Amino acid sequence: MEETLAANLEATLDAWDVPGRVEQHWGRLFVRTQEPERAARAAATVFGIVSASPARTVEPTLDAISEALAETARATYDGGTFAVDASRAGDHDFTSQDVGRVGGDAIWTAVADEFEPEVDLDDPDHRFEVEVRDGEAYVFTERFDGPGGLPVGTQEPLVALVSGGIDSPVAAWLAMKRGAPVIPVYLDLGPYGGADHRARAIQTVSRLAAHAPGQDWSLRIAPIGEPLEALDDRVGDTRMLSVRRLMLMVAGEIAARTGARGIVTGESIGQKSSQTVTNLQVTDRVTDWPVHRPLLALDKQEIIAKARKIGTYETATVDAGCNRIAPDQPETQAPIERVEGAEPDELPAWARQAAAAVDIQAIEPSVDLHKP
Repeated sequence: MEETLAANLEATLDAWDVPGRVEQHWGRLFVRTQEPERAARAAATVFGIVSASPARTVEPTLDAISEALAETARATYDGGTFAVDASRAGDHDFTSQDVGRVGGDAIWTAVADEFEPEVDLDDPDHRFEVEVRDGEAYVFTERFDGPGGLPVGTQEPLVALVSGGIDSPVAAWLAMKRGAPVIPVYLDLGPYGGADHRARAIQTVSRLAAHAPGQDWSLRIAPIGEPLEALDDRVGDTRMLSVRRLMLMVAGEIAARTGARGIVTGESIGQKSSQTVTNLQVTDRVTDWPVHRPLLALDKQEIIAKARKIGTYETATVDAGCNRIAPDQPETQAPIERVEGAEPDELPAWARQAAAAVDIQAIEPSVDLHKP
């Protein structure tokens, strides 16, 4: 797992054009670079990383640590309270408490001529952190929060149905957070979608790719416009369920062709007529593939907040002019027998044809999304 994380970090640094060498020591990853802040910001976008800090590396001695703390204080500490948090691993002739005491004295002396410093060990305005290892010590004052989770690639891949709307990119991102690479699939709705719909899906996948630039981000575009026209013409109030069932069939066909182990969708309970508990069961009956719904119990505002955070909200709110296939009064509690009875027998064949006709488009990660 650590090797996968290191490879993902290297790919991210490369995408950010940050020169550096990734090293693995003591269950940690270190980036040797002349651009520590950019490297830390890049690392903080990688799944599996909880936090990243630009740090100064010094000899693991009290004198060297104190000198580094004093220089850091003169550069960054301009008033308010402070504290030194020290941790230590290995064999040294001093304790973590010694680092905190001696380092605190060095900080105090460094700034005392400018203002009167004050120590607050519980809730300081400025926190100086020191991590001491056998071969070197690290001094830092910043932590950039990472997404946590598992490194992408430590689980098997999943097909992610990505519409370019608000929900599906968040669902794909959450699947990635648990280590699963996603194979993005956009279903081209033909006359029910349009060029703007496709364009925002492409933009959305590009933004998702920024969170794992080392993965294959080929977008598979499957045409389902003609089947939708047939469903619009031949199916009544259960039409949207048949549309969803067609989409899952296509996703399953693509999963079989790509070695994926399941399907990810952006559905959540009760958000739309096709997403009641009963109707979700009806749609799932059409496929043997597991359908993962990371958003199942989230409210819309929670999903929007996450979309804003991961950078997919802006493109998702561009007006795409779809949803014209929905009936005026869609069924919310459809018996499976009535859905299957109203569906054209050609539905499985349409799904196979769409999967066989996919257009594969290369996607470049929008890494500028993350850069300050």
